[in-house]
Amino acid sequence: MMEIEALIPQRDRMKLLDEVVAVNEDIAVTSARVSHRWPLCQGSYVDPIVLIEIVAQTAAVFISCKKGIKTGGSMRGWIVGIKNADFFVDRIPLDTVLIATVKDLYHVDQYSVLDGEVTAAAKPLCRVQIQVFREIDEEKG
Repeated sequence: MMEIEALIPQRDRMKLLDEVVAVNEDIAVTSARVSHRWPLCQGSYVDPIVLIEIVAQTAAVFISCKKGIKTGGSMRGWIVGIKNADFFVDRIPLDTVLIATVKDLYHVDQYSVLDGEVTAAAKPLCRVQIQVFREIDEEKG
């Protein structure tokens, strides 16, 4: 089982992922259970905008595994831009189990464009296309 903390820099309330379900050359799949500790929690639900962060963290898992990066919380320079985001729900109840799937559309050096989808009980909640740029740590390459 992969330790998420070794693959993404987020910690505490911003670490939203619970488990890496699968990762290979083409995709990464993660799971997360919606918690009252999450940002954008409003009583018994969270705002779906938080799904962008779920996709971004899943993208970090994908890129880290693909590039052999171990962040240990110290990765510098992850910049994420949202190219497109479509949401299919207005709110997500607490304790909902989310499955995020990210696939690489294309990449050049440290720049990647990825497609992400988040589902709950096989129902699509959002589709997001993001751009990721990561700064290379000169000591780690």
